[in-house]
Amino acid sequence: MSYRVDFTASAAREFERLTHVVRDRVSRKIAVLRENPFPAGVLKLSGGYEGHRVRVGDWRILYTVDAGAQVITVYAVKHRGEAYR
Repeated sequence: MSYRVDFTASAAREFERLTHVVRDRVSRKIAVLRENPFPAGVLKLSGGYEGHRVRVGDWRILYTVDAGAQVITVYAVKHRGEAYR
């Protein structure tokens, strides 16, 4: 059961701006999310934020899951210092 991963326009721009090394690490984590959108280490966001987050070193992938349609929407790929502003 594989999920489809969509990026918002802003998340796609953030992803493209990453260095090649970080982009590869984020891509591998997204591949894991396709198979299991809630792997170990995923936290549900609170405090006015929607969805979940997963860590990739100092980077955070923020996303929502539509289990019925089997779609993961990545809405941010940010450095940990900027992810929750």
